[in-house]
Amino acid sequence: MNPVRHALSAQLAQSRYASRLIEARPSLATRLDAEGGNPFSRAEIVEALAPLEGADEAAVRSGLRQLRQAVLLREMARDLSGLASLDEVCGAMSDLAEATIGFAQDWAEAWLRSRNGAARDTQGNEQCLIVVGMGKLGGRELNVSSDIDLIFVYPDDGQTDGPRVVSAQENFAALGRKIISLLNDATEDGFVFRVDMRLRPDGEAGAIATSLTALENYFVAHGREWERYAWIKARPLTGERHEELEAIRRPFVFRKYLDFATLDAMRALHAEVRREVARRDLADHIKLGPGGIREIEFIAQALQLVRGGRDRALAVRPTLEILRQLGLKRLLPEGAVAELCEAYVFLRRLEHRLQYLDDAQTHRLPEDEADRTRVAAMCGYESWDACADKIASVRDSVSNHFSAVFAPGRESGDASSTVWQDDPAGVAKALKEHGYRDPAATASRLLATRTSQRYLGLPSDSRARVDALIPQLVNAARDTPDRDATLARGLDLIEAIARRAAYLALLAEHREALVRVARLIGAASWAASFITRHPLLLDELLDDRVLYAEPDWPAFARDLEAQLAAVDGDTERQMNALREAHQSQVFRLLAQDLSGLLSVEKLADHLSLLADILLDKTLALCWSQLRARHRDGPPSFAVIAYGKLGGKELGYASDLDIIFVYDDPHPSAPEVYARLAQRLNNWLTSRTSAGQLFDTDLRLRPSGASGLLVSSIEGFTRYQESDAWVWEHQALTRARFCAGDVAVGQAFEAVREKVLRTHRAADELGRQVLAMRGKMHAAHPNKSGLFDVKHDAGGMIDIEFIVQFLVLAHADVHAQLVANLGNIALLKISADLGLIPPALAEGARVAYRSFRKLQHGLRLNDAQFARVPPDLVEQHARAVKALWCVVFAADDGSTLK
Repeated sequence: MNPVRHALSAQLAQSRYASRLIEARPSLATRLDAEGGNPFSRAEIVEALAPLEGADEAAVRSGLRQLRQAVLLREMARDLSGLASLDEVCGAMSDLAEATIGFAQDWAEAWLRSRNGAARDTQGNEQCLIVVGMGKLGGRELNVSSDIDLIFVYPDDGQTDGPRVVSAQENFAALGRKIISLLNDATEDGFVFRVDMRLRPDGEAGAIATSLTALENYFVAHGREWERYAWIKARPLTGERHEELEAIRRPFVFRKYLDFATLDAMRALHAEVRREVARRDLADHIKLGPGGIREIEFIAQALQLVRGGRDRALAVRPTLEILRQLGLKRLLPEGAVAELCEAYVFLRRLEHRLQYLDDAQTHRLPEDEADRTRVAAMCGYESWDACADKIASVRDSVSNHFSAVFAPGRESGDASSTVWQDDPAGVAKALKEHGYRDPAATASRLLATRTSQRYLGLPSDSRARVDALIPQLVNAARDTPDRDATLARGLDLIEAIARRAAYLALLAEHREALVRVARLIGAASWAASFITRHPLLLDELLDDRVLYAEPDWPAFARDLEAQLAAVDGDTERQMNALREAHQSQVFRLLAQDLSGLLSVEKLADHLSLLADILLDKTLALCWSQLRARHRDGPPSFAVIAYGKLGGKELGYASDLDIIFVYDDPHPSAPEVYARLAQRLNNWLTSRTSAGQLFDTDLRLRPSGASGLLVSSIEGFTRYQESDAWVWEHQALTRARFCAGDVAVGQAFEAVREKVLRTHRAADELGRQVLAMRGKMHAAHPNKSGLFDVKHDAGGMIDIEFIVQFLVLAHADVHAQLVANLGNIALLKISADLGLIPPALAEGARVAYRSFRKLQHGLRLNDAQFARVPPDLVEQHARAVKALWCVVFAADDGSTLK
């Protein structure tokens, strides 16, 4: 006997439904043995429906039901023989549903049109019914005996144009009822699908068919949290104008912000399910009971609801795909995703075997011993006890993961309501016991928050979250160097986000995030103000693996490209996407910086590369949206970085010193590229709801603020060779191509090298460099008694001027000095070339690193000036001054002034 046929025949014996069906229609067994080696494809289903076109109603009803029998029998046999995966079985049943719904609608429309004519809107345009598949049908996850949850939607109000004129609503309601009857009614051949319409607006009391406008109004005025969950998988199966339906569905289901408040709602919804399970004694229910299919779906869809509005990759429908995406994005641990996916497949396959017994929509484990034996055999177990042990193990695993996601955040530490009360003395006493340095002042700060109108005016849910968070913040601040300052900064943050329930919910749901917040804001006041300005970044604190991971810039660029493409055509959302992506990466770098994982130099490299990527992406967007372009391809245009960005020494709040050049002979090029540069600068500097991307400084372009916004390569070359001041050539030593057309960038680099390698008289060059240094020193007077690590003699500016002089004075002979490698590397190269004493060069290198580190630390705590006690840097300043004297010594041995 054919092994496939033998396996199919043997396994089908466990199903009473299959046995009865084959006994009644032996031809099904013959066809199964002949064709069972292949899945029942969508094409085969459509081919089977073709003879029913134009048939009478009785023939249609019979044909649809017999087709369902054939599909179910083959997929059951393939499943039980190990030939079909869960995806195949669910896919075949979903294909059957979609095809038969479409066929039923076509047949019913023809039947109804003979009575009512065509349904038209108020403008006379013909319109069609949209059948929306909900739940497992929407996700293409139908089980073998599943109901199908449907909603009927039509585009617009209007009326029919036939012999009997009725409203569009009445016509489409009649059409819907006919579709239901064709699929749902039981005949001698059974049914096609049981149809459940209870998910429609207003449930069983609502209209059978709803217009798009009425659906949108319902969502706005009456949509409930459980309906967001219900619509998450909704998918239009028939009709037209699906984009309009999606434009209504998506904002209802997914919020623009991170919606952690939904976890409370989902928790409450599941609690209702659990109470119903207990009331009806459904502990053995593998769908609704503890550790069942519904809990896996709750996990996947709750996290999907939290983030799907901001990440379209999570707005998918199949449960397994959602779980995989959550794993890829590290929103669920890898092990949890693997166990939940395995459990989902196991429970869905078990669900099918329970339903194979009698083609009944059941999810309860059998009590009858014979049925238990049958189910165990279909699951591949020799005994029910072994099968039951596996079921229990799987459900326990699901329950544990469910609890990990949905368990309310637990209190930690020992701070209690004593620090959050109206008695100043009681608060101060509690703070003193917790080790606060200035308990009276800190108690006053707490009471100021507690009595503020901002707090008192909060909705009750938000106020309750604040009440729970404040004691936790008091605890978390105790583990930071200055707990009083940390608590004050934390209160500023909570006050800033208090009216944003989603952020309060995030901290309430993830107490570990509050601990990480305290650690960051306690380490640097700039970090506190950054988080307070951009509370969306709180989401970054949920996973240390992501927060402290080494940046993958190519992956970041690809992800950003995908995010921008997803909101193509929406300028505001694209601008916000750029800003949020930048803030997210800066925040991760900040966390790594404050944890000691990054040197100042490595941090600056990362920040500079991040800026390069954002400039390149922003430039591409601006060009794509520029009107009246003179060319179809990319622009022959480049962004040139100067200053901190050019030297790859960018800090968190650094301006971008940039200029724009082009290499394009077209007559329209100057005007087009000027508009492009202006648009690019506006995109970078404009403030949106997500903040500002960068501050820019464009004054280093030829002729400064009075010059053209963009320069041709030829014009830039002429200016640098004939009109530029020495200080502009000094600035050119730190310039580099950073975004745009690589060919134009290469042309710029060639000009830069040519200019820097021009021979210059060292004495005259030295006098001009010293004169410029004198002007800068005068512009930054320091009478504080502290040492300014940037501007004072022996500081960072002196080192930069030394390097710039060495490049301009000696690059004509030593080409290696032209490379934009940074001051530290160029000092070493100069020493290796014999231009400066190695010991002095090393002293200046060490000093420059130390100055940058000091400056960085001061700026992280919002210091206005980078000034320190002179004795702290005396040795470094002396080393820099010593090198200065050597470099700028005149021929007669005197020091140039």
